Amino acid sequence: MTHFTIHADGGSRGNPGPSGAGAMIRDRLGNSVASVSQFLGTRTNNFAEYEAVILAFETLAKLLKGKTSAIEVIVKMDSQLVVKQMKGEYKVKHPVMKGQYARLIHAIGAFGKVTFTHVFREENSDADALANEAMDRGLNLSI
Repeated sequence: MTHFTIHADGGSRGNPGPSGAGAMIRDRLGNSVASVSQFLGTRTNNFAEYEAVILAFETLAKLLKGKTSAIEVIVKMDSQLVVKQMKGEYKVKHPVMKGQYARLIHAIGAFGKVTFTHVFREENSDADALANEAMDRGLNLSI
């Protein structure tokens, strides 16, 4: 089974505030195969965290031209909330987050095996930088 690793991060400056999502997708050898960096407008931090992973899965599915059923993906994030919700350890209660959760469930459904792992912020620096770049771009547009 081929596998990829997604490092994803989302953030907002203020909560809610200008937000961005970033993700780095690597192959099994650790080589970067794609990245995502998107300004999300005024959103919460938790919304941005989910959006980062959703965008990464959508990007990977396009890259693989939909041939995802035999693909294993390891998702590494510093958001304990998203990781624990995806593992079923926390319930998703907020209506907007229920929507994000449903979108992520749909996005991962096409893949063979998906594992969510919590990592410390230092281990997620590429994704954090991409999320911050997205916020910077968005803030520059609004000046």
